[in-house]
Amino acid sequence: MELDRVFAMTFASIYPLYVKKAERKNRTKEEVDRVICWLTGYDRAGLQRQIDRGSDLATFFAQAPEIHPNHVLITGRVCGVRVEEVKDPLMQKIRYMDKLIDELAQGRSMEKILRQ
Repeated sequence: MELDRVFAMTFASIYPLYVKKAERKNRTKEEVDRVICWLTGYDRAGLQRQIDRGSDLATFFAQAPEIHPNHVLITGRVCGVRVEEVKDPLMQKIRYMDKLIDELAQGRSMEKILRQ
């Protein structure tokens, strides 16, 4: 039941929180977009369409053009849980996105965040 509630959350409700978190740490909305687009394969117009449609997280990831092949290099903890150990594939993608935004807010370089 808890997962259903998370998956039903809209990307549009989470996105401004990501931007706010990044901006508090002197990062930009453009950097947030770049990170999310890198992970999901959306371009900025596609990202905006998902926001405008009010897509839930399940739909957002289901319609993502392509999860970046280097997503497997995303490791570490989000909310005390290791992202590489999350069992549910959709929840793992959500946690990957959370982890990337955390790294952005922590001041990591874009090259390291994008696993280049």
